[in-house]
Amino acid sequence: SGNMGDGVSLQFRHQLLLIDENLGAEDVAALKFLCTDLIPFKKLEGVQSAVDIFQLLMAADYLNEEDTFLLAELLYRIKCHFLLSKLGYTKEKVQECLHEKGRVSPYRQMLYELSENITSEMLKEIIFLLRNRLPKRRRTISALELLILLEKQGLLTENNVQMLEEVCMNVSPDLLETVNCYRRAKGARLGSLNIFPHKFGRAVPNLHYCIILHLVTVHLRLHPSYKEAPLSSSFSKITQSLRAHTSITEVLNKFSEAVSFFFSFLQKMSSYKMDGPQRGFCLVINNVKFDGVLQERKGSYKDAGELERVFTWLGLDVKTYTDQTSGQIKELMQTWQHLKDHKDRDCFVCCILSHGESGAIYGKDGELVSIRTIMSHFTAKQCPQLAEKPKLFFIQACQGKEIQRPVYVEPDARIPDFSSMQQSISPSESIPEEADFLLGMATIDGYASFRHVQQGTWYIQALCSKLQLLVPRGEDILSILTEVNEDVGRRVDRCGTKKQMPQPAYTLRRKFIFPIPRDPPPS
Repeated sequence: SGNMGDGVSLQFRHQLLLIDENLGAEDVAALKFLCTDLIPFKKLEGVQSAVDIFQLLMAADYLNEEDTFLLAELLYRIKCHFLLSKLGYTKEKVQECLHEKGRVSPYRQMLYELSENITSEMLKEIIFLLRNRLPKRRRTISALELLILLEKQGLLTENNVQMLEEVCMNVSPDLLETVNCYRRAKGARLGSLNIFPHKFGRAVPNLHYCIILHLVTVHLRLHPSYKEAPLSSSFSKITQSLRAHTSITEVLNKFSEAVSFFFSFLQKMSSYKMDGPQRGFCLVINNVKFDGVLQERKGSYKDAGELERVFTWLGLDVKTYTDQTSGQIKELMQTWQHLKDHKDRDCFVCCILSHGESGAIYGKDGELVSIRTIMSHFTAKQCPQLAEKPKLFFIQACQGKEIQRPVYVEPDARIPDFSSMQQSISPSESIPEEADFLLGMATIDGYASFRHVQQGTWYIQALCSKLQLLVPRGEDILSILTEVNEDVGRRVDRCGTKKQMPQPAYTLRRKFIFPIPRDPPPS
């Protein structure tokens, strides 16, 4: 782990190593970025781990045993709140001290927030827009790397974010608002929008309006739901108001309103209805202790607690059941299958945390229950109250044989290697053959999934993290699960030898988008 210097006590060194062990490559990249104003680029380029960053901070007198606030601030900024306790801080305590002791500049905070909100599709668009200003590179770069590159070329500075504004204006209004908030906080005045050549004069807004209205009308008429859902009066008001304004700035503002309405209209037409009086139920079955040869699933309570917090935040009524036998699991499914209260709810979610084999999960009694059997209780025929409503199942369990276990990571698989292995079953075979189901599996068929004995499973922790990050941005569930795949796929155990890849299967007919909660994410 490298030498941290003779002046560093063993206890403090141990604290830093514990923090390092809980940070992945993505976290290290974020820490590097946030330290860019504190430590020279050249020194940061050689960083391979969090320990390297800690050493640089200590060498520059930003971090020592008596003052660990900067490190606490950095962990807070990258949302690793669970590590703050190792430094004697809480999330609330850091928030209290930020105004007085915070060292990460508003500029750096803004850039980091921007990078967190840039999706992979947005990043491709931004790189395309900047293609003539960027060096020709073969490998793909992250949003953070792109921002660093722009800074190195002098195209982006604390006092000059004009290029960033221009790019964000073309890619995403939300990104632009992040930059504008920074500009407003600095007290800078936003320049007037100079999009059209002056030679067009006052005729441009009317021409611009005609083009906009024509495009919006054509798109709406092409939409399959147009006949059933004609333009609302609110859209008519926007278009009338648009005609009444002749200045370019006024036209652009009204155009922004029209486009926002237009896209929200299309999204509603192509998404599941999620505006009922109550969101739905979420079942969490958390099997931790087992009879016989199956080992205790340490760390699973962390997963169950996180699922309860996140799905409660999303508006669902969460019910948790611990250590259920195979018979109890089947009985539970039958009970919830016949529940009349599903009628007034938008969706149904079921999360199962247990040991497993291909296409099945273990009850506390060591008996297998087929995933297909569990899901089939909620088909339209078996559960008419949930007909045509989305039904989401998330399974945290191995789908294959045991592998060698490292020190801090355990597989959610059965420990003995039985000679009579059951037939391999893929997620697509587990899912019922009718519409409106989604099955999120922690791993592909035939492979183990991993669980940290203190921090929980890679899959569930990534799922909860991405739901909190991406639901407020309006992302649909399949886009979120793609990000979960990317997150889990990047992780390795501390020995660097074990990897995992989740696998979703679905028969959803529309986009499933959770309404954005009013409250901030729970963690």
